[in-house]
Amino acid sequence: MAPPRAYWKGSLKLSLVTCPVALYPASTTVEKTRFHMINKETGNRLKQQMVDAETGDVVEKEQKSRGYEISKGEFIEIDKDELEAVQIESNHTIDIDNFVPRDEIDKRYLNNPYYIAPDGKAGMEAFAVIRDAMKDKDRVALARIVLTNREHVIAIEPLGKGLIGTTLRYPYEVRDEEDYFEDIKNPKISKDMIDLAVHILDSKAAHFDPSKFADEYETALKKLVEQKAAGRPVKVAEKVEKSDNVISLMDALQQSLKGGKAPAKRASASTPRATRARPAKKAHRSTARQRKAG
Repeated sequence: MAPPRAYWKGSLKLSLVTCPVALYPASTTVEKTRFHMINKETGNRLKQQMVDAETGDVVEKEQKSRGYEISKGEFIEIDKDELEAVQIESNHTIDIDNFVPRDEIDKRYLNNPYYIAPDGKAGMEAFAVIRDAMKDKDRVALARIVLTNREHVIAIEPLGKGLIGTTLRYPYEVRDEEDYFEDIKNPKISKDMIDLAVHILDSKAAHFDPSKFADEYETALKKLVEQKAAGRPVKVAEKVEKSDNVISLMDALQQSLKGGKAPAKRASASTPRATRARPAKKAHRSTARQRKAG
């Protein structure tokens, strides 16, 4: 098997200690089922074109440019040379600035993961020193790296024989939770309910094991494609209507603890009368139709 192609190559630098390293994406979407837009008439794949939003004319490659919207429908053009002038040129060095406790890193800031491995045998010893020092102190290195003309902060920590680096989002990329949680009320909850919920949590205690994750939608997509490719008919599942009836929270907690099915949903006091009334209306309409037909 051919070795994976490095996404980035450069040096990992801690003060005066430097070692050559290579970055490899730690995640991939290659295995995901993907679809293309096609022409239903011919079965050919469709090609997208850029169209002027106002005139509807197709815009050729040499006419395209970048623009920043300063007000509704008003853009200032940014030339390629102007853009390149402000881009950060990579020095192909991961500069470690400091080390922080792992539990201080807010998970919302975690972005893309990369494996960091030694690039050749020359810096193997320096790489091992940096890795093992971080293991001993249980600290995460915060460093700077330039990827695709943008500088990123990257959190680096030991992983097996190598390191894993995760690019971090900048504060302006993370939304404030108060915008979403501000209106959440704090209803008075009985201790019995909390105790039941705690028991349910304890009964479902486990260890993190991603091998047990099942992407049911991806499995269904692959099955659908296989059936269509083989010319077999595809059954369309009937939509299940969701009920909006409210059930007792205490009943649900107790039943969940027993591991049984959800308790019967409680209807409001007016529901039985409404349910009995419907058949009578249908019967009335049926009788009226018979009279009209006669």
